[in-house]
Amino acid sequence: MMKIMPVDEFRPQDFKTPPIQAGNEIEEKVDAIIAAVREKGDRALMEFAEKFDHASLSSVLVSDAELDEAFSACDPDFLETLTRARDNIENFHKHQVRSSFVVSEENGKVMGQRIIPLKRVGLYVPGGTAAYPSSVLMNAVPPKLAGVKEIIIATPPGRDGKVNPAILCAAKIAGVTKIIKAGGAQAIAALAYGTESVPPVDKIVGPGNVFVATAKRRVYGIVDIDMIAGPSEILVLADGRSNPAFVAADLLSQAEHDKLASAILVTDSEALAKAVQAEVEKQVETLPRRDIARVSIDNNGKIIVAHSLDQGVEIANLIAPEHLEICVDEPFAFLPRIESAGSVFLGRNVPEALGDYWAGPNHTLPTSGTARFSSPLSVDDFVKKSQFLYYSTDALREAKDNIVSFACREGLNGHANSVAIRFGETV
Repeated sequence: MMKIMPVDEFRPQDFKTPPIQAGNEIEEKVDAIIAAVREKGDRALMEFAEKFDHASLSSVLVSDAELDEAFSACDPDFLETLTRARDNIENFHKHQVRSSFVVSEENGKVMGQRIIPLKRVGLYVPGGTAAYPSSVLMNAVPPKLAGVKEIIIATPPGRDGKVNPAILCAAKIAGVTKIIKAGGAQAIAALAYGTESVPPVDKIVGPGNVFVATAKRRVYGIVDIDMIAGPSEILVLADGRSNPAFVAADLLSQAEHDKLASAILVTDSEALAKAVQAEVEKQVETLPRRDIARVSIDNNGKIIVAHSLDQGVEIANLIAPEHLEICVDEPFAFLPRIESAGSVFLGRNVPEALGDYWAGPNHTLPTSGTARFSSPLSVDDFVKKSQFLYYSTDALREAKDNIVSFACREGLNGHANSVAIRFGETV
């Protein structure tokens, strides 16, 4: 049962769900897997598919025939849903696309910044019961808009050696260029270092279990990564006029993700707190994933009764949740005061699931309180920036004495000389 607690008992540190951490045993296993992939390439991926996925593979790549077969067999209505969801995601993320710029000044000074797409990115997509075609769209559309030429998905095969058809359909609709049949740490190693069939990527994004998270930590620096995500989180800020059934359903939508997920209600109404507590108990028993949701609610579900909704905003900013719902009549009045949240859902008719599947904003979000300093996945994650500058002789002459003075002040006479020598001087 969700615990109702007065605001006086609130401590922010009790609401931080830590990112996935591995012990020494798992780290050693991951290191061994990475070493095997680096040494044996595709052969290691096939051996690990046999060992972990119980799948016998003749190739680690999904063939065009397999892709076409999945697409042809898919429910046309679902294909239409995927296509429309992709369009919504594109329509939102296209506003994030940046342009290079050039600044020209007097005396022949030219400076600027170039926005350059990454050449190749890897998207990790969990398989089995945790196969999420929505995550394929959310992870593949931004790099496509950024101008990335190669987008590679790694996802584990089933026992029949095939990839979940919903994943394949979403990948084709999103414009993915290559799909490899590999999961776990071995997939991350293949994307980072490359194999005979898998070219090495510049960045790896996407969620995964403790082996995936540990492997991402290990290869960071060889490649970039998006984040080490923690369990899913939702915080609902609701007033006494909110429908308790709606609030309970929204809390459970995250609790069913993971036993470690956290669902929090902050309200200024004790009556709503008690009604939501009862409604959660009623609804949780109807969920197919009730065993998972039950553990999440019992261990991590909290209802905080604040003195006011203004105090509720302060609590939300301290927790910095992945998802924040503001269930009031005038939610836009609260938005400017929200400082730390991954994604904000405004109003009584905006359940978090709207963002997961349909609306367009990304659902790959900072967790574990990292919304204090990090952001949702975006087009920016798939570009790099390079600066350039040009000075004419007259422009350099004008700056010479200042540069020489600065360099000598730091004891770097070689820096000073590199400027002075161009004008027949030495330092």
